Amino acid sequence: MLRSIESSIPETETDPMRRLLAPLLAAGTSILVLAAPAAACGGLIGPNGAVNLLRTTTLAGYHAGVEHYVTAFAFAGGGGVFGSITPLPGIPTSVERGGDWTLQRLVREVTPQRLAFEDAAPSAAGAEVLLQTRIDALDITILRGGGDAVGKWAKDHGFRLPPDAPEVLDFYANRSPIFMAAAFDADAAAARGQAIGDGTPVHLTIPTDNPWVPLRILGLGKQASERVEADIFLLTDARPALLPRPGRLFSSHGMRLAHSAAAGDGLLADLRTDKGMDWVPDDAWLTQVAIDAAVPQLTFDLAVDASGAGAPSAVDAGLAPVAPDPVPASPVPYLLLLAAVVAVALPVGFDRLARNGAGGPLRPA
Repeated sequence: MLRSIESSIPETETDPMRRLLAPLLAAGTSILVLAAPAAACGGLIGPNGAVNLLRTTTLAGYHAGVEHYVTAFAFAGGGGVFGSITPLPGIPTSVERGGDWTLQRLVREVTPQRLAFEDAAPSAAGAEVLLQTRIDALDITILRGGGDAVGKWAKDHGFRLPPDAPEVLDFYANRSPIFMAAAFDADAAAARGQAIGDGTPVHLTIPTDNPWVPLRILGLGKQASERVEADIFLLTDARPALLPRPGRLFSSHGMRLAHSAAAGDGLLADLRTDKGMDWVPDDAWLTQVAIDAAVPQLTFDLAVDASGAGAPSAVDAGLAPVAPDPVPASPVPYLLLLAAVVAVALPVGFDRLARNGAGGPLRPA
C-alpha cells in the first residue's frame, strides 16, 4: 500500500518541512511510504494471525545522558485490539506522541537520490504498571517485571503469545525488566479516519548510561524461514562504537552500515522544528544500520557506546550473560586463619616472656 507523505504533514506544525518538500512534490516527484508486511521494533503479540506489524523506521538519539527513542507503530489487517512489546533500556520519564515527520526526514537524508522510504527488578507477583497513556489509537503501557510476569500481563490483557515468547522475554528481562506494550485498537483507528498502514510515532525519553536498540525481539513469533528487515538510525554527539560491528556489506549477522557521517546543519535544523525534537544538539553524528536477516541469525541486540571512546557492552548486545551479584565473602576462613596465627604466636610470646622476665625488656631469643 502506497501513500504520499504530504498527507501526513499537518499545515500548522510543519510549515518548514512542507516548504522543504513542496518543490519536490510540485515537480511531480512522488515521495511515498511503502507499507509492505515486515517487522518493527517490537514483537507482535496480537491474537489475530492475519495482523501484520509493518516495517518502521526507528531513531535512537542520545544526548546529555538521555536516550530519545522514536519509533512508529503501523499495523495492517485484522480488527479489534492487537499490539506489540518492546524492551527498553530504562524507565522512561515521558512517553508522548512523536513528531509528524522526523523519521521520514532521516530516511530522506540518507536516500537523497531514491526519494522513497518506508513508513516507518522482576516481580514474582506480576508485572508492575509504571505508566499508561493513549496516543491516537495506541494504548501504551510501561511495565516492569520478569519475563514470566510480563508474559502473564500480556495474556491477562487478551494477547496470545507465540511459543518463543518466554525465552525472548527472559532474554531481555535478565538485562532490563522494563518493557513497553503498545496495543493498537483497529476499530478506534477506523473511527478516527486512520487508514491501515498509517504509522503512529511514539517518543520515549529514557535516562541511561548508553543506548541499546532491541533487535532480537523483531523475530518474536516468526518462522525460521522468514526474514527480518529494519532500519535503525542513531543520532549521537560523536561517532559511536557499535556491537556487533556492521560493515559496508551485510555481515553474517545480517547487518549493514548503510550511513555514517556528521549530520548536516540542514538536517539538524529541520529535526529541531518537529514536535518534541528541541533536544537535538547543534552538532551530531548520524548513523544508519540496516537489518536484513533470517530469524535464526537475529540472536542479539545493537549495543552502542555513544562516546565512541570505549567499547560497547557485550551484555547490552545480548552476547554475554549478565554478571551475577557478588556474594559477600564468608568471614569464617579469615577467623580460622586468625585463630591459627594466635595459636602459634601466643606460646612463642609466653616463652620469650618467661626467659626474659615478666618485668624486663624483651631481648632477642
